[in-house]
Amino acid sequence: MNFSKHIFPSIKQLSRSSNYRIGYRLHKVPCTCSLHHRFFASKAYDDNFSRSINSPEDFWAEQAEQIVWHKKWDKVLDNSNPPFSRWFVGGELNTCYNAVDRHVEAGNGEQVAIIYDSPITKQVQHITYKELLEEVSKFACVLRKYGVEKGDRVLIYMPMIPQAVISMLASARIGAIHSLVFGGFAAKELGSRIDHAKPKVVVSASCGVEPGKSVPYKPMLDGALSMIDFKPNKCIIYNRPGFQIAALNHKMDVDWQLEMLEASPVDCVPVLATDPIYILYTSGTTGLPKAVVRPSGGHAVVLKWSMWNIYGLKPKDVWWAASDLGWVVGHSYIAYAPLLQWGKPVGTPDPGVYFRILREHDVKAMFVAPTALRAVRREDPEADFAKKYKPLHEFQALFVAGEHCDKETMEWSRNALDGKPVLDNWWQTETGWAITSTCAGMGMNLKPPTGTAGKAVPGWDVKVLRKDLTPAEPGELGQIAVKLPLPPGAFSTLWESEERFKDTYFGYYDTMDAGFMDEEGYVSVMARTDDVINVAGHRLSTGQLEEAMLESEYLAEAAVVGIPDELKGEVPLGLCVLKHGITVDNEKIFDNVRGQVRKNIGPVASFNLMVVVPKLPKTRSGKIARNTIAAMAAGKEYKIPVTIEDASVYPAIQSALEIIGYPKSAPIY
Repeated sequence: MNFSKHIFPSIKQLSRSSNYRIGYRLHKVPCTCSLHHRFFASKAYDDNFSRSINSPEDFWAEQAEQIVWHKKWDKVLDNSNPPFSRWFVGGELNTCYNAVDRHVEAGNGEQVAIIYDSPITKQVQHITYKELLEEVSKFACVLRKYGVEKGDRVLIYMPMIPQAVISMLASARIGAIHSLVFGGFAAKELGSRIDHAKPKVVVSASCGVEPGKSVPYKPMLDGALSMIDFKPNKCIIYNRPGFQIAALNHKMDVDWQLEMLEASPVDCVPVLATDPIYILYTSGTTGLPKAVVRPSGGHAVVLKWSMWNIYGLKPKDVWWAASDLGWVVGHSYIAYAPLLQWGKPVGTPDPGVYFRILREHDVKAMFVAPTALRAVRREDPEADFAKKYKPLHEFQALFVAGEHCDKETMEWSRNALDGKPVLDNWWQTETGWAITSTCAGMGMNLKPPTGTAGKAVPGWDVKVLRKDLTPAEPGELGQIAVKLPLPPGAFSTLWESEERFKDTYFGYYDTMDAGFMDEEGYVSVMARTDDVINVAGHRLSTGQLEEAMLESEYLAEAAVVGIPDELKGEVPLGLCVLKHGITVDNEKIFDNVRGQVRKNIGPVASFNLMVVVPKLPKTRSGKIARNTIAAMAAGKEYKIPVTIEDASVYPAIQSALEIIGYPKSAPIY
């Protein structure tokens, strides 16, 4: 359909002025024209934050004008049925059109949209907007051929290759709802997600590639379908060139490449702003998967707004989100918000691969999890591998999120990047974008207090509360919550689980994170609420204890859990991962670590128990599975989460615990 007849403001006006997609920005700014001044000028953080809280409808209506709408909204915010807030009610748009078509129509089809750089396969590919439009519109035709229409689900089970993003955009193009499952998930978990989402089509690939091996996907998909009653119409399989061709079941499977040869481009389908663009599975505190629903309109508005206002990226700047499409960072800041740039250096042979990519592609800013930085630091404590790629002339800032970033990792990263800002920001799958950050595009100080995750981003009314819901004092550890209504882009409900969605609220959105806010409004997120331990009546966050442990010159990583104690209720147990090449006696290391905890936390921590382990149990997004460690140490039953990247670490942890006299075994389910 022809969107140019239904645009607010006109496509010609936007093409001449802002001209940047939800993703790669095309037009250099600053510019002298008044439209650019209004769209891109760095308004003070305080002004933006105040307007977003006191006049949220006016504030977000202004930001929404930068999106191409098929039909303008009737009402900016409908909060008549809390917590089910709805933004841009009555508005219609298509995210794929905003992300791809509008730039080709504006004459920017030859601009690069995606840079695919795989350190493992050594493949580098540049995809222009024109090429991306052709691939996306044709694959949308393939989806429609097998019954996918507006509102239907498309489940994507693929590795980190361009075809995964093409599948997401193609789904959005025809008004379908995509659900991307992390590539490599085992058959049982994949099956449970297929059974829950009930997709018309599953899109997958022959294999994924990890350092030193390939991971066949097709057998896991076949196994998943064999475990459930529900069956999709078809499975579309992309056979990766240069790898073993997957055997297809011709009753269920079709070949991506062959289907694309016969496909013709299809147009975008407008959807309501309140319609979902995707559902994304995450694990709650119960360990049961839940599917977050992301509404299309708010998602488009805030992601476009965030690239300049939060991350300071202008049109044509290169951005790299070193994450995975299976996680919310990948959805928001690989597939939809920035210029795409690919790669996951964690586990690759050369710790300098991060710096190679920053240099070769003139990256201006990067998004990464602290666990990845710790892995590089452990192998390269002096950042020697980085030196051959310096100077990084274009690089401006490193943004970290996904978990608390400790002081030592922050300092190592700053030194490795020649003093460039390293800025922590905090958000969740549910929120879809940053709750707190140092907002580089709004004139904030790029040297925030150490250990903080910035201030509340405009739109997020963040509070730190005591258990009785009274406000905590500055510096007092409490429960971090957000006053309702949540801003655009946050989840609107849980897929087929509205009652569970309601349980998340008590007049506030319960983030389930604990931390504190200082007198200037800087927020420190220290631990999940259930990771706060109570030592003789003193509430201590595991994050604070881990930060203190990492002051030791011997440790690369650390984790703390609480274990039962007859006298004190709970006492902390520390797990130590040593830096590469450390040969010092364990007792000397433990004395050093105890000294750091006593110095930074005090004797109140009762910190005496420690073990050395080769690795920590982490999810693929970098979070430490502390609850399983605590259960193991306490002799309780536990289940290894399906998202754990390397489950082989558990026997080593169990052996280390046995040495200090803790349960010799615990059932694993």
